[in-house]
Amino acid sequence: MKVCICGGGALGHACAAIFGSRKGVTVNLLTGHPELWGQEVVAKASNGTLYQSHLNAVSDNPAVVIPGQDIILLCLPGFLMEKTMTQIRPFIGDALIGSVVASTGFFFFAHKLLPPGTRLFGFQRSPYIARVESYGKSVALKGFKPSIAMAVENIPDPESFASVLSDLFMTPITLLGSSLEVSVSNSNPILHTGRLYTMFKGREEALFDHNILFYEEWTDEASRVLIAMDQEFFRLLDALNLHGTLTLLEYYESDDVASLTRKLSSIPAFKGIISPMKKVDGGWKADYTSRYFTEDFPFGLRWIKELAEENNIKTPVIDEVYAWGMDRL
Repeated sequence: MKVCICGGGALGHACAAIFGSRKGVTVNLLTGHPELWGQEVVAKASNGTLYQSHLNAVSDNPAVVIPGQDIILLCLPGFLMEKTMTQIRPFIGDALIGSVVASTGFFFFAHKLLPPGTRLFGFQRSPYIARVESYGKSVALKGFKPSIAMAVENIPDPESFASVLSDLFMTPITLLGSSLEVSVSNSNPILHTGRLYTMFKGREEALFDHNILFYEEWTDEASRVLIAMDQEFFRLLDALNLHGTLTLLEYYESDDVASLTRKLSSIPAFKGIISPMKKVDGGWKADYTSRYFTEDFPFGLRWIKELAEENNIKTPVIDEVYAWGMDRL
């Protein structure tokens, strides 16, 4: 199997290392910084397991790494989706094209930019929790998801394809019935935006004495906003007749505000994750150039808000959080 990964972030590192460690898999990489990559990349799991890959080709030129691939996997932020699809379009051939996280507009952009009938797949949530240790060389793999949900289009035998990807990702994969079920998500588009709103609303330019731990210092206020946004999100899903998503309380095995706060602040894989803040004279301030802002508002929460408007679903809390976040950009 020949796989080209597009994107050199933490997920690109993790997928490159894990895929290349699988027997019979060759990995190419499309990245804007090929000069920073070696030929070997390693993912270091929290249990000490190492996944090592020899990269077949690394380039910033799609003509070098895309032709002849079986699978093209986009590990990209939302603002690069449209640009990258346009760049790779002449070279994709019969490849299957997917996104490791589809809630940043993958299917919407693919329908607009790629030829009709292109075989597409996208995941509802990221399969891994990963952080780059040494760019182009190693990544810390903080956790595998117990399973990941996927939607496909124009793939004749989805079950067989899901089985192939389960082996490639080393994670069980379940199939959903509609690409909309992965295109709008209550993962980062709600989880991150609701937390940021409660963290910085009314304190947009405030100085803090430390960089807040995003999850370990989670608050009941953030949980309340999150639950309210999730309830509005599910009114949209009900209107669209989509039933393949767990509520945030179900997903995090919680019953109420207090138990959700306890859960999110104690997940081992979330420990040490800091907030989008920058060090300045006298303390720390919000960093509105972070992908938490530039990604999760205009290329995450946006799709939920737009679909709700199209379907006449009232989402006052989502509207407030979205408007606040977009004002920061």
